[in-house]
Amino acid sequence: MKRHFLISLIFALFCPFGHTYSQDAPPPGTVIFQRTTEPREQAFTLLIPAGWLTEGGIFRVNPIAQGGAAQSIAAKVDFSVKKDQSGSVMIRWLPDMLFMDMRFSPAGQMGVFPPGSNYNGMTVYPLMSAAEFITRVVFPYAHPNASDVQILQQRQMEKLARSYQQFTHRMNPMLTMQYDAALATVTYRENGIVFKEKIIAVIENWGEMGAGMWGNKSTFFIRAPQEEFARWEPVFSIIQGSVRINSRWLAQEIGGQNHRGEALVDNMHQQQAIDREILEHQQRTNAEIHNDVFLTLTDQEEYVNPFTGEVELGSNQWQYRWENPNGDIIYTNNASYDPRTDVNLNRTDYKRTPIRPRGGK
Repeated sequence: MKRHFLISLIFALFCPFGHTYSQDAPPPGTVIFQRTTEPREQAFTLLIPAGWLTEGGIFRVNPIAQGGAAQSIAAKVDFSVKKDQSGSVMIRWLPDMLFMDMRFSPAGQMGVFPPGSNYNGMTVYPLMSAAEFITRVVFPYAHPNASDVQILQQRQMEKLARSYQQFTHRMNPMLTMQYDAALATVTYRENGIVFKEKIIAVIENWGEMGAGMWGNKSTFFIRAPQEEFARWEPVFSIIQGSVRINSRWLAQEIGGQNHRGEALVDNMHQQQAIDREILEHQQRTNAEIHNDVFLTLTDQEEYVNPFTGEVELGSNQWQYRWENPNGDIIYTNNASYDPRTDVNLNRTDYKRTPIRPRGGK
């Protein structure tokens, strides 16, 4: 089962989240995005609007404190990007966790491990669908003080589930995992504010090989005050699509998993091979997920990086896009705005990013 425990992190961070653009709620006029590094292990970088905050990052589970080693094989991520300290406008990636369905085991049938108990570090729960997991586990975990909760929409995301299935099969045709994915749109009241939120989750069922083990993948949400939600969706899309995994960290993580003795991944020592895999994964994600699931809901564009010549996916909700050598990006609708003359930035190395020519390189 090669590289399986790393899929969840890479898929979760790259999995795109679309938006529906409303002329009644246009995106902010000029947004300066700065490339920021995950603070704990420098595992990845991403673009966030200037002045926004990040919270959390990569973390490790202590198998002794957890009561078992199941959650300790791979790094986990709980990471937020938010407009203010309260997270009134926020995107948050939630950790992948493993659970155990004991209904078909002799011990479970004898009542030794009831729901909610611990089995080798895994909480005992019957297998859930992705939609059920969002409502029963994700939302209460993320918003324990929410009230007046209303589910506006739940939809299966068959393309996302199929992409997981195909990617796992490519890694090892012998794997028998099954996947289910869902998107839920909810409103709720928290601290006197009515929020709108979209939540995605993927459920991975290990099947017979896991003897009842299952877990969540690609679990994250975006939220904003209900009346502002549409205008912030283009910003969330840019944040989500800007993630770059640190290949050096990835190599160390793979080596660490192997060293811990329970990693089910291949030993990848070549930095170039890791870079190539990340790039290929991004391309597969865009091709397999983004276009089919999200581009029908969102307006996106392909831009040419003026420094590297690489094609980058970005939003077309603004008329102008600028980039500097650090990868910081500015979107604006102001035709006269030039970041090279912005005294608040004090940088003269921004360049306009042109749209990729169609029908040519």
